[in-house]
Amino acid sequence: MADHITITPAGGQWVVRALGAVLGESRNALSLAEGDLAPVIYFPRDDMAMAFFGKTDKTTTDPRKGEATYYSIHGKSGVLENVAWSYETPKPGMEAIAGHLAFAADKVTVEKV
Repeated sequence: MADHITITPAGGQWVVRALGAVLGESRNALSLAEGDLAPVIYFPRDDMAMAFFGKTDKTTTDPRKGEATYYSIHGKSGVLENVAWSYETPKPGMEAIAGHLAFAADKVTVEKV
């Protein structure tokens, strides 16, 4: 279990791609580092093409960040179920990631361009 979390600007321009489409690009992405885990990039929802996203019933709870809600991505070539998540009302100290989406790295391409 991670012993600390840091949230910093990711720096530069980041892009999210899935199902043959660019889902969003941002210069305002955040990098969340949790202990010795690989950093996770969080994208402002305002920079995403939210028409591709459908909120699902899935939720999980993280003891440090709070309750996450999940989204599936819908594209012409199919659906990726529950591959994006968001902390709508994160716990104190994690407020910076409110209104942001993170993605399952094994299903969605997130890269700095």
